[in-house]
Amino acid sequence: MFLSRDILNRMPVAKKINDDFFKKWSSEMAYVLGFFAADGYITVNKRGGQFWSIQITDLELLRSIRAVLKSEHTIGERRVEKNEKTLYRLQIGSVGMCDDLRTLGLRERKAKGMSLPHVPSRYLQDFVRGYFEGDGNIWCGLYHKDRKTQTPALTIVFTSCSVPFLMNLKARLNGICHGGCLYKSKRNYARLQYGTKDSLKLYDFMYNHSDYKKNGLFLERKRVVLEKYKRLVRP
Repeated sequence: MFLSRDILNRMPVAKKINDDFFKKWSSEMAYVLGFFAADGYITVNKRGGQFWSIQITDLELLRSIRAVLKSEHTIGERRVEKNEKTLYRLQIGSVGMCDDLRTLGLRERKAKGMSLPHVPSRYLQDFVRGYFEGDGNIWCGLYHKDRKTQTPALTIVFTSCSVPFLMNLKARLNGICHGGCLYKSKRNYARLQYGTKDSLKLYDFMYNHSDYKKNGLFLERKRVVLEKYKRLVRP
């Protein structure tokens, strides 16, 4: 059977991508998986089409993610409010990749039921960095500002709607740092928070033992907070 040119023009054009990306562990795969766990989602439309997406405000990082996926997909953009930043979205239609994400523990409604994937120790630093840059926060400042002697402080926080995810993450990070406090909010989310000493260890773990700069998979604006802390502690 032959299809008319009009019908062919209306058919979706298949775009290239590495469909096996989530099948084999690598530094790049671990980072993207961590970032997806923080800022990604799976959708299934009425026709049965399956898509996984990442939506963030950092265009250059999303371009780097698209590059390691060997993807030709277009990055869409939209502005939610006049005074808010533009959101950029990379959406991939692939049943196989969605199934791979489900196998790794990341499903459609992953908020409360999300589980921590079984990340090999070799790639844990990349997964944690990806999740931290998607749904984490780093803060530095001075404690006891009303006193003569002020104390520089550094805090790293991981946020999630899934308490089990954060509990398992804390257990995996116990080999790096032995602190960390889990706070459950009344607003349907939880926080895993680390103090100054543990934050320095975590920062070293995420950024000083990985070739993350080679592929552009990092957020510079979070990394520079440590430089601010170093300036605070200098005599």
